[in-house]
Amino acid sequence: MRVAKKERNTNETKIKVAVNLDDSNEVSIQTGVGFFDHMLELFARHGRIGLVVEADGDLHIDSHHTVEDVGIVIGQLIKEALGDKKQINRYGSAYVPMDESLGFVSLDISGRPFLVFNATFDNQKLGNFDTELVQEFLQAFAFQAGITLHVNVLYGQNTHHKIESIFKALGRSLNEAITINPDIKGVNSTKGLIE
Repeated sequence: MRVAKKERNTNETKIKVAVNLDDSNEVSIQTGVGFFDHMLELFARHGRIGLVVEADGDLHIDSHHTVEDVGIVIGQLIKEALGDKKQINRYGSAYVPMDESLGFVSLDISGRPFLVFNATFDNQKLGNFDTELVQEFLQAFAFQAGITLHVNVLYGQNTHHKIESIFKALGRSLNEAITINPDIKGVNSTKGLIE
C-alpha cells in the first residue's frame, strides 16, 4: 500500500495528515476553513485517494497559514507515498466542467516542481477562505510533491464554480498520474529515475 502520514507543528499551525493512494474509503477533512474542507474533499474523492486532514491554525488572523501549511504537508506525503515511482503513468490531465466554468489541470510527477496558474476570481472571499489562497495551496503542494503543475480556468463567472473545477481536475489528473501501469518497466523516464 502506498501510504504516508505526518504531523507538522509550528507556532502558526498544528497539522496531522494521512494519505493512502490505493484506498479511497477514508476521507475526513477538518481545517476550520469550511470552503477549503469542501475543496479538499472534492480533490480526494475525484482523485480516488484516502485523505485525512486535521488542522488547527491561527484562523483569528486569517486562513493563509492553515491553507498553505496543509498544502505543504499533503505535497510531502504524496511524494513519500509514491516511493520510487516505479510503473506510475507519471503524467495526468483533466478537463472538468462545473456549470458555466471549465477548469483544466495537467501535471507531471517529474521531480521538477513548477506551477503555472492561469485563473482569476471576482470574489475575494468565500466564507473565511481568501480565494487568492488557491494559488498558495497549489504552489505549496506542487513544490513539496515535486510536481510540474499547470492550472487553467478557461472560462466561467462564478468563483465557487471556478475553484471547484480546479480541485476536481487536480484530483482526476493526479489519479491518472499515480496509476500503476503494468506496461511500464521501472520508472517512466529515459533517465531511469525521477527525483
